Amino acid sequence: MFTHTFLGTNDIDKSRGFYTAVMATLGHNTVVPFPVGTAFPSEAGSLVVGKPANGEPHTVSNGHTLGFKAENSAVVDAWHAAGIANGGTCEGAPGVRVNAPGQQYGAYLRDPDGNKICAFAPNPGA
Repeated sequence: MFTHTFLGTNDIDKSRGFYTAVMATLGHNTVVPFPVGTAFPSEAGSLVVGKPANGEPHTVSNGHTLGFKAENSAVVDAWHAAGIANGGTCEGAPGVRVNAPGQQYGAYLRDPDGNKICAFAPNPGA
């Protein structure tokens, strides 16, 4: 449905380390660094993390969450652990989300710039 998603950063190196780690847990190992950021291309679309094009500092958009698809709950757990180990903060520990469609298994993080991201997989008990 989407061609790409772009998240802002104020620290390219820190965001590159964080996203290289969390995206690898989801099987997205292709990392394309460029002067103002990093791209993670895939057949389903791309994630780009970089400095805002207008030259202004990045700020977090309230209410925005970017969700990633994970194969299973073990991948969600690994994704969350990789994020914490690489400068992210927990915004919701891994577990079944009873209010999510299908009561999916998910976890939430804030990246080093404060962007809210999550990974979800089918409920292992469903």
